[in-house]
Amino acid sequence: MFSSQEYLDKKTGPYGIGRLSYLQSLVTEYEETSSDDAKRQILANLANFGYDPLNYDYFRQLNVLDMFLDALEEEDEKLVEFGMGGLCNVCLDKQNKEYIVKNDGIDLVQKCLSRSNVETKVSALTTLMFLICPESKKDILTSDFAKEMLELAESSNLRLSNLANIFLKDYFDENHVEEARKSLQTL
Repeated sequence: MFSSQEYLDKKTGPYGIGRLSYLQSLVTEYEETSSDDAKRQILANLANFGYDPLNYDYFRQLNVLDMFLDALEEEDEKLVEFGMGGLCNVCLDKQNKEYIVKNDGIDLVQKCLSRSNVETKVSALTTLMFLICPESKKDILTSDFAKEMLELAESSNLRLSNLANIFLKDYFDENHVEEARKSLQTL
């Protein structure tokens, strides 16, 4: 649910913990805990807070985007899933998109397509669609990526297949797709 500052102030009351303080406590707990389960729960909570644009300034202030990006390189598949989900939730915001692109986010997100977790792959594909802009097009819409989309288009998972087909139809020109298809056939 999208919130307004007025709604949050009313909901919190004069003596409640504010949103920024609450998010700060989550970030601090994530950084200090040694429990893998706690890290998963906290990152999932932060990813869920990414649905509300009111939190974007707080996320930037608390370096939550870095937490999401760092999670993509973890071995724990759930941390990767929640980090990827968090990025997917925040990347439509212009400032967040620019930050993700400038901080090697495209490469990190593309690497998530080779993960085994379907939710991670779905979020990665969706995030890449959201990250496409004139500045990032050349980094995302490569020949290798077109080949990867052709392979995912054949996936038995309908969500992956549909997203890959949408990517191929909406973002690549037909010549690019045909070249990638020919290249795959020669392998």
